[in-house]
Amino acid sequence: MADGSGPRRTAEILDATLHLLAERGYERLTIEGVAERAGVNKTTIYRWWPSKAALLGAALIDAPLLRFTAPDTGSLHGDLTALVRALVRLLTEPQSAAVAVAAFGAAAQNAELSAYAKAFFADRLAAEMPIFTRAAQRGELAADADPMLIMDTLAGAVWVRVVLRQLPLEEGFPAKLASMLHAGIT
Repeated sequence: MADGSGPRRTAEILDATLHLLAERGYERLTIEGVAERAGVNKTTIYRWWPSKAALLGAALIDAPLLRFTAPDTGSLHGDLTALVRALVRLLTEPQSAAVAVAAFGAAAQNAELSAYAKAFFADRLAAEMPIFTRAAQRGELAADADPMLIMDTLAGAVWVRVVLRQLPLEEGFPAKLASMLHAGIT
């Protein structure tokens, strides 16, 4: 509800949604539980979000927990390194990691939630596009570079290492990953 529409307590509702998702997982997340945690009537939630998936979709896009600002370090390598650091933070801080793993894991099994996850990633890529536009203007990016593939590669490497393999990351991991990718796209 970034456009300002929605109930007066939208922030509390979305925050409660993400906290309960982190605590309980998607299957045990309920509209009633969110309403209780946010201190609103469940009819308020249903008036604005027709389903649990719609509510979680709004929370993923609009709640501050998963928001980020695209870096502008002055170089493509610096921006890629900063993006990797942000992804590492997202997937290693307990609250945001629990939300990301629960939400995107559930999206693989739920068609309605999957549509919201796609919207989340489209929104995220749109926010990251200035990085690639600036890099192209500076002559740091090959003309045929695919920003979505670049971001999928960065995110995939972090997800596999942190979430799937559950390995600790060495201090230089963000710069090392950025360097490997940077070498292949310039």
